[in-house]
Amino acid sequence: MHRIVDLRSDTVTRPTPAMRDAMASADVGDDVFRDDPTVLALESRVANLLGKEAALFVPSGTMANQIALRVHASPGTEVIAHAGAHLYNYEGGGAAALGGIQVRPLESGDGTLPLAAVQRAWHDDSDPHLAPTALIAFEDTQNACGGVVVPRGNINEVAAFARSRGTPLHLDGARLWNAATASGLSMVELSEPFDTVAVCFSKGLGAPVGSALAGSVAHIRRALRLRKQLGGGLRQAGVLAAAALYALDHHRERLIDDHRRARQLAEAIASTPGLTCAVHTVQSNLVYFGTEPAHRFGQLDEAGRPVVVSLLRERGVWVTGSAVRLRAVTHLDIDDAALEQAIEALKSLDRS
Repeated sequence: MHRIVDLRSDTVTRPTPAMRDAMASADVGDDVFRDDPTVLALESRVANLLGKEAALFVPSGTMANQIALRVHASPGTEVIAHAGAHLYNYEGGGAAALGGIQVRPLESGDGTLPLAAVQRAWHDDSDPHLAPTALIAFEDTQNACGGVVVPRGNINEVAAFARSRGTPLHLDGARLWNAATASGLSMVELSEPFDTVAVCFSKGLGAPVGSALAGSVAHIRRALRLRKQLGGGLRQAGVLAAAALYALDHHRERLIDDHRRARQLAEAIASTPGLTCAVHTVQSNLVYFGTEPAHRFGQLDEAGRPVVVSLLRERGVWVTGSAVRLRAVTHLDIDDAALEQAIEALKSLDRS
């Protein structure tokens, strides 16, 4: 019987035994009263790692982003973001529903916000017909563009423009740990241009729950109130914060292995007849691939899934996506043996 090689996302990881031990022995208090020592230790650690004054532990990356939007923007204002941004596409319309905030999406293939496009999209409040720009948001690594590290030159030039207009910047850094590993830059360097930064512990780092939002003391004071409004005030959250602290100590350096395995997987996919993959774009732990036009792998089966998804699943390898675009993600629970099983499953597809 095949071992399940779950490549659907890096959110599917299970806490390691050592992480569970850290959770079980965590010193806890009531975080709504702000007296959970483990949560406070995590927040201080994250703020230092990102070079910010303060940080706030929240249940999810979506909440971190939605809080950040409301820290900077008010109803009737606009946020400039990439067309593939998580906060625009995958947060349930929260910007509009919760903050009355409009998102102005910009297109690019590499996660950049082209400066000329930003300049055209930016509005002040002088024209009542237009929503004034309250925030510019980046995502790094950029998931929809294949998990790429956003070029620093673009971030720096947009940041300079934003500063000249008095417009703050937010970074959705759910996989910023991966961006640091892929780029060789520190978390401080990657965070420096931004007023607020969101990071996630439950993706590449393998913790079961949690994200953090970092920024100035004033930003995080405002964020604390918004977290309460959104129902994110947790009590003995030190149990969860302990997992994140353990992950920061033990799971960051190993991200390079996830990236290596992702590249190997991408090469195997690219060499599989009927599948396509731009190997040179694989910079982190995300592998996007597709099916050749009119190939049977892209046809839908009785469950409405592309045939290739079902064929791989029969071999114990789980991926997600459509016939146009599929995704596989390496992570803490994918070791070399699991990678080899996935590669062997790909090789066997031509015989199916």
